[in-house]
Amino acid sequence: MSLLTVGSVAFDALETPFGKTDKIIGGAATYITLSASYFSTKNNLVAVVGDDFPQEMIGLLQDHGVDTEGLQIKQGEKTFFWSGKYHNDMNSRDTVEVQLNVMAEFNPIIPDSYQDCQYLMLGNTAPAIQQMVLERITKRPKLVMLDTMNFWMDIAMDDLKSVLKMVDVLTINDEEARILSGDYSLRRAAKTVMAMGPKTLIIKKGEHGALLFQGDQVFFCPALPLEDVFDPTGAGDTFAGGFIGYLASTDDISFENMKRAIVYGSAMASFCVEKFGSERIVGLTQEEITARVQEFVQLAHFQI
Repeated sequence: MSLLTVGSVAFDALETPFGKTDKIIGGAATYITLSASYFSTKNNLVAVVGDDFPQEMIGLLQDHGVDTEGLQIKQGEKTFFWSGKYHNDMNSRDTVEVQLNVMAEFNPIIPDSYQDCQYLMLGNTAPAIQQMVLERITKRPKLVMLDTMNFWMDIAMDDLKSVLKMVDVLTINDEEARILSGDYSLRRAAKTVMAMGPKTLIIKKGEHGALLFQGDQVFFCPALPLEDVFDPTGAGDTFAGGFIGYLASTDDISFENMKRAIVYGSAMASFCVEKFGSERIVGLTQEEITARVQEFVQLAHFQI
């Protein structure tokens, strides 16, 4: 099956209690496509970078089977850059610097070879851009998944509500679910959000796992208790890539299969946090992924 991811490919500079980095590869679409690359699917990317983006980083994506025909390289312009510093609890962070650069006027161009995608992942960008992508896809995919954040709820709520009518799966965190719904109860919040359009809602709770809602059905996937959480940057995007990558590889969008997909997504995210940036999700083996998924199975398995 064919998966198309649209989002940011960027530079990040990170500081956590465990150390700091200079510019490393980041961006939502980077984490999503790298994570999805471990599942047997055609993995296409639409994003934009400046001419300061190294060819070896594009090569890294290509080595993971990511098709970069849709990656625009803007001559004379700079790549999107984000710098952040995490607090000691690793659950909160401060944005130190943001340079939108090429993302300020991102015009997503969908190559003809991507138009038949069965699965579409709209990474965290402006809702107007996400809607633009949907309007430029000539044939509606089998499943459309969207990620967003509280920033867009603050400055572009009308645009966000407009695009939510067009998607099948929404992934947000618990704080964002409460903002979007106006309700503290996540069960009631989920019903309110799903009434806006998406039939399926994933609420990420970081180190406390993730909830999957569809109609009256609910599934909870715990987070794996890790000895070391080194850097949580990109964990949510890595989760999304694992989730939709698994769905695309199995071509089964039933609720039962989504329950499996959320475990695979959680497993991929658990790798991401173990090192800086995308370092840990580069070069994983299928044996490592299978073993990590089994840890999740054992964590939540019980009989009565």
